[in-house]
Amino acid sequence: MIRAWVTPMLLALAGVLVAGSRLAGGSAVTGFTLLALFLLLAVLNSPLVFPRSTGAAEALRRSEADGRPVVYWRPGCTYCMRLRARLGGRARQAYWVNIWRDPEGAVAVRAVNDGDETVPTVLLAGRHHTNPDPAWLRARLDELSSGPGPRR
Repeated sequence: MIRAWVTPMLLALAGVLVAGSRLAGGSAVTGFTLLALFLLLAVLNSPLVFPRSTGAAEALRRSEADGRPVVYWRPGCTYCMRLRARLGGRARQAYWVNIWRDPEGAVAVRAVNDGDETVPTVLLAGRHHTNPDPAWLRARLDELSSGPGPRR
């Protein structure tokens, strides 16, 4: 869990230091602007912007029951943040597994990505999709929410 917060904490600390030096130099507007920017980056790199993670075993069990996708992710991953942002409210329709918190999830990702922990990796209808186009996943989630239909 601590590993997930290292990057956000370093960004927040850097923001405080940079803003402090600007404020000490007499540039209050620049100091507060930089502090706000660094704090925003810290929040965006934190686990807070993702739906609550579940364990890989539980996510797979639920996915088999209702057909919803499992998204393997990790904090600080730019592509994971892009996927999460582009899914918007639909992100809560998927089961999210933080591979830094769940060793079983990390093993699953390495198994389908030639030993690499490449995320996001999405499991949908028994197939893994590494770093899928967010529009593609959005469309799959829309299909699932609208009822039975063909899955690709």
